[in-house]
Amino acid sequence: MRERPRPQPQILRQRNIYLPDDLVINNILTRLPVKSVMRFRGVCKSWYSSIKTSDFIDTHLSNYKDSHDNGYVIHMPSVRNTSSYRSPYSSSSSSSNTSMPVCTVAFDRTFDKISDVRIPVDVNFNQIVGSCNGLLCVANSGNLIYLWNPSIRKFKRLPDTLLGQLVNVTLGFAYHPENNDYKVVRISSTPFGAPVSYHEIEVYTLSSDSWRRVGITLTTKVILYDKNFPLPIPLVNGALHWISCITVGEKDLKSRTIMAFDVNSEKFGKLALPQGSIDENTFQTFLASFKGKLAFITWERSEQPGTQYSIWVMNEYGVVESWNKLCVVPFERVSHCSAFTENGSLLVCYINDQVEEPDFKFVLVDTETLHEKQDPDIQQHSYVATFMESLVLLDGANTVAY
Repeated sequence: MRERPRPQPQILRQRNIYLPDDLVINNILTRLPVKSVMRFRGVCKSWYSSIKTSDFIDTHLSNYKDSHDNGYVIHMPSVRNTSSYRSPYSSSSSSSNTSMPVCTVAFDRTFDKISDVRIPVDVNFNQIVGSCNGLLCVANSGNLIYLWNPSIRKFKRLPDTLLGQLVNVTLGFAYHPENNDYKVVRISSTPFGAPVSYHEIEVYTLSSDSWRRVGITLTTKVILYDKNFPLPIPLVNGALHWISCITVGEKDLKSRTIMAFDVNSEKFGKLALPQGSIDENTFQTFLASFKGKLAFITWERSEQPGTQYSIWVMNEYGVVESWNKLCVVPFERVSHCSAFTENGSLLVCYINDQVEEPDFKFVLVDTETLHEKQDPDIQQHSYVATFMESLVLLDGANTVAY
């Protein structure tokens, strides 16, 4: 005799539950990953319209920052030959190629891969200008500058600058919280040794999608160095920072300092370097952001065979006495400082130039323990930047989806 089905308990019966759109949008959608939010745009017209608003984008960004402890890094290949490109994280024995170059997003603490993101073929670059709130600013030597959000696969090419192609150009990228806007700062100067030395400063704002000249002048005895490459010009305490050389006194003695461009006031200030940080063994100097603080890095000859990075951190912004020597990281092999991660680890690229085609290895160095974690799969030169998911640029005008 067949057993009769038991009645379904009341608690398991389906019920029609209605949630108001404003509750779903403000309390649920703003807390979802970017990929999910982009898919939900197709549910209905009201959701599509709401997700594209600046209020939704700002709330989503704020929620994301509050709920994520792990930072990301993004590897972007410097090789743009799409016919032979292989993902940095693909197996060295793999023969499969992609038809379009990709960049790889990974956790900055572990190097574990999260996802691959295609690079738009129209965006050609050889410099990462900066990374703010998931928005990357990249540029090339041909004076082309782009804003690009890999999370939503949108980019825009910035309009041509007012002054065109000039020599000795340096770029900085910043978020302006007072106006909830993004700025690109472009400083160009006359060639070194010119009879008359001067600087031209232009600022692009995303909200206006235009450039304007800034009516300030730097003394003719100031030279801004653009030798921070491949590290971007650091944005700390609302200012962009350049290592500079100033000629002082009647004897024209040269002194190194830091020139800080305040993004809000659009004026320059000066910060002193750590005392005794540069000597005859110093090859190169860099500036970086270390856990939100200004860091000064020297690459120098070490006492043992090889080289080392010495890292100073300004614990209290603007207070010269607060410079503190954080650590010294020694290396026996040829290495280049590539990035600082959000949690303060140093990303270094080892270069083996003793072979016909130089190979590259990236290692993550803990600045407290000096422990190295190597990623064996990245075997080509890459540009690296800190990264996060966001919807920034989703509501922007003159953007291109790909």
